[in-house]
Amino acid sequence: MTILEVKNVSKLFGPQTEQGLQLLEQGWGKEKLAKEKQITVGVNRVNMEIQEGEIFVIMGLSGSGKSTLVRMFNRLIEPTSGEILVHGKDLRKMNKEQLREVRRKTISMVFQKFALFPHRTVLDNVEYGLEIQKVDKDERREKAKTSLELVGLKGWEDKMPDELSGGMQQRVGLARALANDPEVLLMDEAFSALDPLIRRDMQDELIELQDKMKKTIIFITHDLDEALRIGDRIALMKDGAVVQIGTPEEIMIQPANSYVARFVEDVDLSKVLTASHVMRRPETITLDRGPRVALELMRERGISNLFVIDRSKKLLGVITAEDATRAMRENKVLNDILITDGPTVSPETLIHELFEIVSSAHVPLAVVGETGRLQGVIVRGALLGALSGEVAVKEELANDSQNTTSIVD
Repeated sequence: MTILEVKNVSKLFGPQTEQGLQLLEQGWGKEKLAKEKQITVGVNRVNMEIQEGEIFVIMGLSGSGKSTLVRMFNRLIEPTSGEILVHGKDLRKMNKEQLREVRRKTISMVFQKFALFPHRTVLDNVEYGLEIQKVDKDERREKAKTSLELVGLKGWEDKMPDELSGGMQQRVGLARALANDPEVLLMDEAFSALDPLIRRDMQDELIELQDKMKKTIIFITHDLDEALRIGDRIALMKDGAVVQIGTPEEIMIQPANSYVARFVEDVDLSKVLTASHVMRRPETITLDRGPRVALELMRERGISNLFVIDRSKKLLGVITAEDATRAMRENKVLNDILITDGPTVSPETLIHELFEIVSSAHVPLAVVGETGRLQGVIVRGALLGALSGEVAVKEELANDSQNTTSIVD
């Protein structure tokens, strides 16, 4: 469900912005407008839809327009043109009271600078937004405590901001935004002031928090690794315009143009792509077949293992050609030679986590869904290809869903 929709939104600074809009439509670029008309293009005709419950990352280099765009989502900056729809209602058409209500109940913002009141306790800082709304003291105190517990600061309520580390101060800022129980959280470079280790911890905590609360989070960053790590979808901006919107995998594997390709060229694919991107179609058999049939299937397909599934495709185990040969000689059934403790991973497991598992496994690595159904098998060659990051491998991965190549162990 779409919670926020941006339609042809632009923001121009300087004289004669209406003329600037017309010139943009005529094909004038950002540099030409600045040089000849003294008009600065902050955001250039942006369109996007943000879905309820997703972490939507807007990223780009300094000056790309990402912060300007996000500040228009709650009208801290007034758009020059276009529509910004929250639940289908245009923010630009709202009066001051309606806009104030949206800022209080629908959209909260977490800034890069912690902006805590140094003379207030942690709890008082978190209560502040509710206090100015004249929420009853007991109610706001309870909501503030709940928010602090969510961000891992239970027990720190009576501390002063200068007693907290940078990461803890940022948690207080996040708790303050959560205390209003907003539908949408705007986070503008929220972790960029933190040192790398604390920043990574905050990213982990944000993902865990999202799993619990299912908020819609619009996260601004200039850090590609951060965007790839936390984003469900990413919008990449350049010169005020959006050049591509997609999942982290789509941005990496199918860049829209050369700018995006250069932007992502140094990223380690093994820390972005998952098992679902490199798995192959598994070759299977059911337990009611005998070892002779299993061996014939392996011979025809040029493989040395078969996955055993039940009628609902739930994984039961794996059998090897060597064991099937022995079972045929000894007049045994498949259940007698079934290996039930073979390695399994979920489709969401990152590739870099698979190398050690594959290198030590004696049978193929199965990809299994939440219900236990077998979804695919990991081939060692595909992993090595992903690690090398070659273009040919990327193209292969992009076509994986259509790949029906037999498994060779």
